[in-house]
Amino acid sequence: MSALKLVGLAGSFNRPSKTFALVENVAGLAAERYGFENTLYDLTDVGPSLGQALRRDDLDSRAKEVIDDIVNADILVIGAPTYKGSYPGLFKHLIDLIDPHELRAKPIVITATGGGERHALMVEHQLRPLFGFFMSHTLPTAVYASDRDFTDYRVSSDPLSKRIGEVISELSAFFPIQNRALIAAE
Repeated sequence: MSALKLVGLAGSFNRPSKTFALVENVAGLAAERYGFENTLYDLTDVGPSLGQALRRDDLDSRAKEVIDDIVNADILVIGAPTYKGSYPGLFKHLIDLIDPHELRAKPIVITATGGGERHALMVEHQLRPLFGFFMSHTLPTAVYASDRDFTDYRVSSDPLSKRIGEVISELSAFFPIQNRALIAAE
């Protein structure tokens, strides 16, 4: 039996990126616990055709591959940097190129990063409604991280690690067979 596919998407062009580091951390822990096969992307991986595309067909082959991976994933870990109280426009544009039925019922871990705590509700007021439109299953625990939660682009705070652990545990509602196999192996 092949491993289930987790795709992580960081809605940032920056490298290194705290958003990518957060998505990578969550995806890595999920893979460790459930045996997922992970693929991670950021907007740099999508490439410059994104900004010029009016439709999905306008994307270059690399950008189309990224979207195909996103829509064919068994689970998504989405991360967005907070920009003026919301997610960046090109991140939203990428999501706009996905047909709503392609994310229907897909479990999604939503995460975001920002400079401080004042943007913490971005995950609830921006990302959750966005993926609610797609009728995706956003997990109950959303993860927001500020600059103080990282050291050298690595998750370093205990409260953030605890919150990530909570959302990783929530995945067992969607992947109980893998969870039972892991418990039986212990």
